Amino acid sequence: MHALIVVAHPNPQSLTHNLARQIAEGLTAVDSSNTYEIADLSAQGFDPRFGTADMAVHHREAAAPADVLAEQARIDRADALVLVFPVYWWSMPALLKGWIDRVFSNGWAFDFSLDTPFVQKLGHLRVHLVGVGGADAGSFARHGYDEAMKTQIDHGIFEYCGARVVTSELLLDSEVQAPQIHLKAARALGRNLFTSSEVTEAV
Repeated sequence: MHALIVVAHPNPQSLTHNLARQIAEGLTAVDSSNTYEIADLSAQGFDPRFGTADMAVHHREAAAPADVLAEQARIDRADALVLVFPVYWWSMPALLKGWIDRVFSNGWAFDFSLDTPFVQKLGHLRVHLVGVGGADAGSFARHGYDEAMKTQIDHGIFEYCGARVVTSELLLDSEVQAPQIHLKAARALGRNLFTSSEVTEAV
């Protein structure tokens, strides 16, 4: 089984990047035949700006640009998509949101036009979300930020395209909690990424 782990953080030594590496190590430790690719959006210089070329793709007037096609191919090769990101203003960073804006395009992630029924095209995809937040769980729950993020990201993005969000984790208190706690949780997520039930459903 193969996982695409997407990271959106400018510092390769950050907790976010270390969590991604722990997820990767966990999934290969449990089964040496498992493989992964880490997509470091910042390091590769992905352009998150949704421009006129992307609008033309949305209106089915042009093919997707080469950088978008490359990202879609990465996802197509994966049995699971894992997003690891810091929580900025109770959501994902602009870099990751822009990656989704451009890559999850009409004609690939879904089919939409005014004269035909809407079609979800990512029913095969299993998604795991790992957000890293500095606030505590009480703050997220008290203000409804946790549920707002699930509505926006889990349901509004991935379920809209037919993908199944298998796990959606917020690793909180990241600025005061010992990093080993979150690193251990990330490694466990990696070990459980391809459980027998998920493999059966994905086939």
